[in-house]
Amino acid sequence: MTLAPSTRHHAAQPIPLAILFEDEHLLAIDKQAGLVVHPCYKHPDGSIFNALLWHFRGTGVRPHLLQRLDKDTTGVMLVSKTPMAHARIVRAMGIQPPAGLKKEYLAVVRGTPTPPSGEIALRLLRDPSDTRRVLASDTEGKESLTRYATVGTSRSREWALVRCEPATGRMHQLRVHLAARGWPIAGDAVYGHDAGTPAGEAPEPPACARQALHAWRVSFAHPVTRVPLTIVAPLPGDMQALLSRCGIDTPVPWNAPTSRNCSSRPPRRAW
Repeated sequence: MTLAPSTRHHAAQPIPLAILFEDEHLLAIDKQAGLVVHPCYKHPDGSIFNALLWHFRGTGVRPHLLQRLDKDTTGVMLVSKTPMAHARIVRAMGIQPPAGLKKEYLAVVRGTPTPPSGEIALRLLRDPSDTRRVLASDTEGKESLTRYATVGTSRSREWALVRCEPATGRMHQLRVHLAARGWPIAGDAVYGHDAGTPAGEAPEPPACARQALHAWRVSFAHPVTRVPLTIVAPLPGDMQALLSRCGIDTPVPWNAPTSRNCSSRPPRRAW
């Protein structure tokens, strides 16, 4: 999905952006929690798109958001700056890795995934009683596929850190797929209690004020130079604190920016 709201009706606003990568064709930012991606009825301004208009003010660049992240999901977001880059990245999104674009997310979930790695192939459809929600089904809705692997578990095995790779890009896909398998994402106010488990029976650990979902890494060939790029968004502080509270030890420093062919420095802030 690509998103390009009209620049004519939206204001450029000086909202800080954490820049992970930028050249004349492409921008990658580390989205913070609490920001919507583009203006809408309930959020007419104060969005990532408003921040991009400010970032590109006076340059003639018309930014195209190349993916959607929920308001409280953090991590890598790609923005095309030219029509050529836009078309080629959209094409890459429709191709499976290694030839296409690979997106990897990290999620803290309740429970221990069994098996520890695998695929979730459930169809997804809008909830007819509330179109803001998504339902999982074996027979109805759009085909959807998520690959997952357990990275670490708590000693109690009540919590786990899971790496997810969505092969399709449906609304709320990871949140719904994980919850449908009985491993809801910690802090998810919409899908956080799987069917059959009363709310409050397994309280969320402290330091979890949002769904613990982070768009961690994106890998693809640069749309113009064709140089392989791997762009990493460091794990945010609230999720690091949550891992500590849950007692999850991970073998990899997920908070380290280790992007290949990108700067290994922390994200720079831009206004």
